[in-house]
Amino acid sequence: MTETQHPQRLAFIGFGEAARAFLAGWADRRPAAVTAYDRKTDAGDTAAAMRAAYADHAVDGAATAAQAVAQADTVFCTVTADQARVAAEEAALNLAPGTLWFDCNSCAPGTKTQAAAIIEGAGGRYVDVAVMSPVHPRRHHAPLLVSGPWAETGAARLQTLDMRPRVVGPEVGQASSIKMLRSVMIKGLEALTAECFLAARRAGVSDQVIASLEASDPEIAWRARGAYNLERMLVHGARRAAEMREVALTVEALGLSPGLSRATAAWQESLAGLAGAGDDPDLDTLLDRVLARL
Repeated sequence: MTETQHPQRLAFIGFGEAARAFLAGWADRRPAAVTAYDRKTDAGDTAAAMRAAYADHAVDGAATAAQAVAQADTVFCTVTADQARVAAEEAALNLAPGTLWFDCNSCAPGTKTQAAAIIEGAGGRYVDVAVMSPVHPRRHHAPLLVSGPWAETGAARLQTLDMRPRVVGPEVGQASSIKMLRSVMIKGLEALTAECFLAARRAGVSDQVIASLEASDPEIAWRARGAYNLERMLVHGARRAAEMREVALTVEALGLSPGLSRATAAWQESLAGLAGAGDDPDLDTLLDRVLARL
């Protein structure tokens, strides 16, 4: 493959929120050819919506991950954490030598290392990427940490797409370690606020609990934070649960108890099926809708 700095043929493995946000943000920096594969095209209840998403974003939908990457010089892997290794295995069957593989999934360092071995074994160049904020509203300007032996090369490629990478080390797993351990706090706080506010609402003391929290930590707008955290869990709970299971693996590999991370994963997953409750921004109404479904 001829080396080019700006990608000419780019593929997405996984075409959900992150992939669509990046693509929309690139605008005139968009590569000449973009393909995508998402396993939701394999399921009868989601296939039509995913094909419509391909059409809406003017990408060529592929039947398999291997087909999507066949001509690509750059691949963004943006699947759920539990599918990162599977995606690498499927794509590796047809990966062109020298292809840059940006693993943007929220995975444990060990999982990233396994995926890297698969991609490198197929002749690709693997880059560990940690996306350090929600992709909306920043889209392609969401801050990225990158690591691995191809981190500098990968960062240069990302910059041609007007992205915001920062190299944090030469080893696969360094970027993901930062992301995973940060998530102990961020996703854990989401779970804590949901449990606290739901219980307080059911007990009829939510106003008093929030007032007490605001008195203790006046810099935090607890009512707004609670509504935001709960909405994130309702809409993205399944994805967050998969990430927190990877967080638990990260903590366990460090010789520490991952009990809190595992509990966070279970709580995130238990609220994931209640996405319909997340339509109203008012915290009290949102809490009442969730409580009616639990």
